[in-house]
Amino acid sequence: MDATTNSETPQDTLCEEIKSFFDSAPPLKDGPRIRGEGTGRVVCVASGGTTVPLEKRCVRYIDNFSSGHRGAASTEYFLKTGYSVIFSASYEGVPASHFVDLFRKIHCLNVLRSARSLIFKVCLHQSHSEAVKRAISEHCGAVEGGLLLKLPFTSIFDYLQILQLIAMSMRNLETHTMFCLAAAASNFYVPWNSMVEHKLQSGSGPLDMQLVQVPKTFSVLRNDWAPMAFFISFKLETDSNILLQKADMALKKHKMHVVVAN
Repeated sequence: MDATTNSETPQDTLCEEIKSFFDSAPPLKDGPRIRGEGTGRVVCVASGGTTVPLEKRCVRYIDNFSSGHRGAASTEYFLKTGYSVIFSASYEGVPASHFVDLFRKIHCLNVLRSARSLIFKVCLHQSHSEAVKRAISEHCGAVEGGLLLKLPFTSIFDYLQILQLIAMSMRNLETHTMFCLAAAASNFYVPWNSMVEHKLQSGSGPLDMQLVQVPKTFSVLRNDWAPMAFFISFKLETDSNILLQKADMALKKHKMHVVVAN
């Protein structure tokens, strides 16, 4: 028996699975631009849910829901402590926690539209106006000052490709980088190569579809793509009896520095 056939480690196998995933994924639209970003003390915050498209021209999809509040709030705190933040969030996620929460509490917001023009007028009660101005000013200041870069994603394909590009772009910053992985990443997906082109037809009867497990990317991200970075991940379980066990596994198996168990 050839000894070389048994020399492949589980890590090598995982790397091959992840490479195969990326090779078969559709090209990331903003890939070249993202590769050019990233200098200074930087944290990447991943937030919101990911979708699994069922068709290439996607109409139907499976969604891992997440409101994105935790990632948005973390982004604000990182900015306040002097970090540059790469905020990679789903399109449906919360864009800025303080800003959104503020407007959720304001029931006295009046929007008036002129009957003869497309001019909009927004009126706020005096008690809220300063807080709204401050929230908008802080957000715009962070973007214009180069402290906040927003990279939205929708599908699990987008999310993992963006995550890899960010990690590889920040490798030279070594210990000056951090990852706060609060996104709800899908665990199963339909491979792009086996996906139908057009909308699935309901008249064809029951839908029988086999999903493939998404490669466990965290360990490769932690050990290969950004080995010097500090990592925070989140573990959500609906069964409290296995929550701590799963969180402990993330600490040991994926070598996370911090795991937030929820």
